[in-house]
Amino acid sequence: MDQFFILDTPKSFEEASAALQEAVLDQGFGVLAVHDLGNTLRSKGLPFPEQCRIFEVCNPQQAAAVLSTTMALNMALPCRISIYTEAGQTRIGMIRPEAMLASLSADPSLREVARAVEASTTAIIEAAAAWPSVSTSLSG
Repeated sequence: MDQFFILDTPKSFEEASAALQEAVLDQGFGVLAVHDLGNTLRSKGLPFPEQCRIFEVCNPQQAAAVLSTTMALNMALPCRISIYTEAGQTRIGMIRPEAMLASLSADPSLREVARAVEASTTAIIEAAAAWPSVSTSLSG
């Protein structure tokens, strides 16, 4: 299994960033922090021509389930989804939670949680990358 899940999108960097924030909420996750790595590097005087934002996202119930197996797994949390540009192409991706957590623990209950988290975060990336924008929420 590939360690990464990355989709290209025709959206601009800013459009993809906005779509990701909406998709995160639609899947019952929250955005804990956004790190603008591109701007940080440029502010330090480094020549960095690309854009890169790292979104820390979390579902509290899933995080609690991970931590109930062993507290040391707090170092693998929260999930990170990146939006970045590479040679003019906007990409959205993550390290697959199931692959990452499998390398840290053989606990079968953790594998089930990781599988569920990966299904949700994959859906988040797919929705954010979709053109035209697709919302997975239902309106009443």
